[in-house]
Amino acid sequence: MTETSFENIWNALPFPSFVVTSSGQITDANGAAEQLVSTSQRQMRHKNLSQIFHENSVVVGTVQQAVNDTGSVTQYNVDVTVENKSTALCNVYVSFLDSERSKLLLVVQPTGVAQKMSQSLTNLSAARSVTAMAAMLAHEIRNPLAGISGASQLLAMNASEEDVELAEMIAQEAKRIGQLVDRVEHFGDQRPMEPKPVNIHDVLDRAQRAATAGYASHVNFTVEYDPSLPDTAGDADQLLQVFQNLIKNAAEAVDEKRGMIKLRTSYNSGVKLAMQGNKTQNLPLQIEIIDNGRGVPENLISEVFDPFVTSKSNGTGLGLSLVSKIIAAHGGLIECSSKEGRTVFSVRLPIWRANKETE
Repeated sequence: MTETSFENIWNALPFPSFVVTSSGQITDANGAAEQLVSTSQRQMRHKNLSQIFHENSVVVGTVQQAVNDTGSVTQYNVDVTVENKSTALCNVYVSFLDSERSKLLLVVQPTGVAQKMSQSLTNLSAARSVTAMAAMLAHEIRNPLAGISGASQLLAMNASEEDVELAEMIAQEAKRIGQLVDRVEHFGDQRPMEPKPVNIHDVLDRAQRAATAGYASHVNFTVEYDPSLPDTAGDADQLLQVFQNLIKNAAEAVDEKRGMIKLRTSYNSGVKLAMQGNKTQNLPLQIEIIDNGRGVPENLISEVFDPFVTSKSNGTGLGLSLVSKIIAAHGGLIECSSKEGRTVFSVRLPIWRANKETE
């Protein structure tokens, strides 16, 4: 193979890769590495790894370990922090390239996005199971429920004062079950969506206005929008339902006096979904709902989008599952990160294209 062929293969590698000396000096980097550190190959050359990943970074430590052990070293699921960027969960591989052991290959493989995509597909599968159950619930429960409600009203008409109270309790519980069936039945709507261009800022503004006038009147809102954000492809009403649900959850989690919610949008390329027909779809539009509330319990964070999972005493656990289903129907992804005082729900969506072709 020619040198040009090797260069093409090097830059086509999907994982950020670096060639470094035993002292940690970068002599080469591929295109994926440029995206990871937001620096060109030319600017990276002759820099030390510690200038990009910090001196005490696990990346620098792994390279040094390989040099000391004169062998290959692999670190799985470690936190990697790039200068001026957030921390990401990665696998780090280091191996010597030549017999003189003067140069090493360093590969940094981010694992977080793959895991989140896998979790999103799992959530979609669970939502589909609820969809099938919704049709059964609507048919099998509504008719006897109507009979129970009617019977309780008839009993109350000729009952003693004590029995009237019991009859009213039966009617109230029947109504509550009916409302639960209504929520589950949302999953049964399988009509195909007809995507149209949607200005995501308009949707967010509508959701914020509705929240401020009602359930989030005690919250201090801030917005941080990217004014150049292009339209997404989708259904404005469905997306409004998504963000109203996320804002409502945030409003219920924050303190009555010090509650804050930030709505933030940005354009971040690099995340793609595989589609049918060997196509891929880019998801560069990122929308974040950030609050300073109590956070999602650690034991629920990995299941927060599953049906019937909730930390609320009176919750049904269907709101976020419906949110996940709607975002998946839009070809997007949703993820959650949470700790005490900071919870972030992040939605990624595709760009509207008039010819409806994926990237």
